[in-house]
Amino acid sequence: MTNSNQELVDAQEMLKLWQDAEKKLASGIVKSYAIGSRNLTYIDLKEIIERISYWENKIKKLKTLASGRKIRRARRFIPRDL
Repeated sequence: MTNSNQELVDAQEMLKLWQDAEKKLASGIVKSYAIGSRNLTYIDLKEIIERISYWENKIKKLKTLASGRKIRRARRFIPRDL
């Protein structure tokens, strides 16, 4: 497995962990949840949602790069009349 494929698999595993954490906290099964060295409590639902968004974006970028396409980025500029 190539490095980029392994990175994609790792990102998908992390996304799954964060989604599981969200489900357990939302369903009230647990009041706290641990991932590695991080302990999250029910008040950290905002952080969990941010992490899910991060990993979804990371997976999207890795899939885009794996397909050979360039990542499209919006740029902002200010036209000036000199």
